[in-house]
Amino acid sequence: MRCSHRNSSCGFTLVELAIVLVIIGLLLAAVFKGQEMIQNAKAKNLVNDLKGVSAAYYSYQDRYKAIPGDDKAATSHLGQPAFDGNGDGIISGAYSDDNATISTESQAFWQHTRMAGFMSGTATSTSAPAGTNAMGGLLGVQDGSTTAIYGMTGPVVCAGSIPWKIAQAVDLMIDDGNSETGNVRAGAASATPNQATAAAASLVYGTGAAAPASPDELHTLCMKI
Repeated sequence: MRCSHRNSSCGFTLVELAIVLVIIGLLLAAVFKGQEMIQNAKAKNLVNDLKGVSAAYYSYQDRYKAIPGDDKAATSHLGQPAFDGNGDGIISGAYSDDNATISTESQAFWQHTRMAGFMSGTATSTSAPAGTNAMGGLLGVQDGSTTAIYGMTGPVVCAGSIPWKIAQAVDLMIDDGNSETGNVRAGAASATPNQATAAAASLVYGTGAAAPASPDELHTLCMKI
């Protein structure tokens, strides 16, 4: 800092100002980089959630020759009282089913896979709390054979209450980056936690719908199993 004793005024030199600006720039870059790393970590955790459910689905099917949740011989296969499905090859119910007592095959999915040791969590003869995803919303399975889920048929794993920026990052990591195509798709849920899969909107620009007004707008994200 240079001061003039003649007029008692002080001020920063250009060099000092440049140094301050450089420091501020470095601090901002570090903050943005940190935020990006946090976002990527959350997206990777969500990817692991989705792939974990898919792996449990196929592992159960491989061992018992039945679909978890839909398994009509679950009690026999698991060696303990369980919810027996109807064995029609379709997991009935919604991904967000989370009743105190198991009443749908989508919730029985958690009971079957946990009792078989493919998923962690609590499971009794009558109850199995729905799974939760890395963002705190519900995680579960649903079948689009009767009514397509964002255009996808067959079984899917869905995660509720996912901010748009995280949902888009997941799509870019494991699919084509377009929420309207591929094996990862999503629908806008606005401010509704764990929104059902009825609503649909794009997560990316220029693919049929405008991007959300806020990157934190919630979506329901589904991946084909």
